[in-house]
Amino acid sequence: MKSMIAEAIKLGTQPVALLWSDSEPEKATRFKPQAWGCVVSLFAAAATRGITGAFDRQTYGCWGGGVGLGFGNRYADFPGGVECFCRFLSSGNRESEEGSKIGEGIRAQGFNRMADDFLEGERYVASPAVTQKFVDSLPMRDIPARFVVVKPLDQVDPERDDIKNVTFFVDPDALSALVILANYRNPDADNVIVPWAAGCQVIGIFAFRELERERPRGLIGMTDISARKNVRATLGEHALSFTAPWPLFQEMEQNVEGSFLQRPTWQALQQSKG
Repeated sequence: MKSMIAEAIKLGTQPVALLWSDSEPEKATRFKPQAWGCVVSLFAAAATRGITGAFDRQTYGCWGGGVGLGFGNRYADFPGGVECFCRFLSSGNRESEEGSKIGEGIRAQGFNRMADDFLEGERYVASPAVTQKFVDSLPMRDIPARFVVVKPLDQVDPERDDIKNVTFFVDPDALSALVILANYRNPDADNVIVPWAAGCQVIGIFAFRELERERPRGLIGMTDISARKNVRATLGEHALSFTAPWPLFQEMEQNVEGSFLQRPTWQALQQSKG
């Protein structure tokens, strides 16, 4: 499937479709079972290299990734459980007897960076108590599909594939265009949101939740600096993500013809680049 939006904004990468499937796609890139990996890296590879990526309940890369893809509360599997995760995301496990023991065990296995974050905390949240409230607020779910599949949009068949959303990796100009398109036919001014969550969670469970709304909203992501670090070499330093739930994507595609994307202001903005 070709995208009119991608052509109009001169997207330098492929839009990436997220699908649910009960069948494992052929020649899909997968993480090894129980091995660490950044979910967003496979989205980036689909966008830049045209690969297909697939995840299941054994190959989701990390605990937050398992949550983000809709495979239930994988924070329960974090070393030390949810309590240690809440300290990990905030002030660290150094002052916890159990957490300190686990962290030193991680260090003994040679994972020094993980041990440092586990013990000292990533400091993304003020305290474990606030982190617990964040975890409780996440729209976690266990999706009714075996696989989550990501692939370039031009490799997708809308008549056959169970498409949930489409993600664009964009610079600020293209992001601005997508925000305008998402609001083009809508009378409200809040048709795009910026959830605070992991990069994969914005593209995954937060976008899945939007499908339950009468009018799904677009989602801006990649404000997760850990994910940004992991894909900087692939996507560059300016990339943010814009995820359109499938009904919104279809509407936005119809908005291209006759819109600002064919008028001088947008064209001048594009010509001024570089």
